[in-house]
Amino acid sequence: MAHYLDFEKPLAEIEGKAEELRAMARGNDDMDIEEEAAALDRKADDLLKDLYAKLTPWRKCQVARHPERPHCKDYIDALFTEFTPLAGDRNFADDHAVMGGLARFNDMPVMVIGQEKGDDTQSRIARNFGMARPEGYRKAVRLMEMAGKFGLPVVTLVDTPGAYPGRGAEERGQSEAIARSTEKCLEIGVPLVCVVIGEGGSGGAVAFAAGNRVAMLEHSVYSVITPEGCASILWKDAEKMRDAAEALRLTAADLYQLGVADRVIPEPLGGAHRDKDASIKAVGNAIAGMLGELKDLSSEELITARRKKFLDIGSRGLAA
Repeated sequence: MAHYLDFEKPLAEIEGKAEELRAMARGNDDMDIEEEAAALDRKADDLLKDLYAKLTPWRKCQVARHPERPHCKDYIDALFTEFTPLAGDRNFADDHAVMGGLARFNDMPVMVIGQEKGDDTQSRIARNFGMARPEGYRKAVRLMEMAGKFGLPVVTLVDTPGAYPGRGAEERGQSEAIARSTEKCLEIGVPLVCVVIGEGGSGGAVAFAAGNRVAMLEHSVYSVITPEGCASILWKDAEKMRDAAEALRLTAADLYQLGVADRVIPEPLGGAHRDKDASIKAVGNAIAGMLGELKDLSSEELITARRKKFLDIGSRGLAA
């Protein structure tokens, strides 16, 4: 059964009616309802175009969090071959919120690392809803160091509400682990390309996304804090998340304008979850393009360009 967001309720009613008619026809060969169902389909298509032509930042957040969006595992399964997962931080444990390992992308050996939220209740709990603990960031550091040692490009797939804020994570040095991962992103002498495929939440995302190239899916978001968290701090009211989403400038279009994102990857009408294959293909094309732009750069040039990219962020000011 399809999952509809709250602003898609009128669309759910129309598509539901069309499906009801077709279900009735499947049970009665004498019924001819195709013309009526087709009219409802056209009405639904028009409404879908209208809804997604004017998405507010808050609605973009809702789409970015859609439970049926393709997740990190979906992209790895579809775009990478010979994926060999590597586990553990060699210190405490393996963090299942972070996937990573050796693979081939278009027959090129790479290291791929990403945050996985899970796609059902059991896997979401096992993956901690994509919120990494310190051992997840330390695993990412280990894999990036391995990639640097063997000269392998690194591809990261970002999709997290933020780093896990639990007591155990703080006791094991959550902020230090995030800082080390961010530092490692900036210092490895191999191409590092990043794609925000859903939520890019706070330092938990930056620790994977301080790359030479940062791409964002059209309806993904990337911000220093969630709109709900921002609203709770500024107005003591999480219900003001719509105002916070507007102020945070967290959409792909805003971040491209500000120079945080280098490219915006178009999504199918209605979001990546409505055509997963097309979305995954578009991300694959973007990764190929970004790696192609970096392939002839030396280690020193990659590091210098990467550092300059992040030092220059904000130089255009908030009026950009």
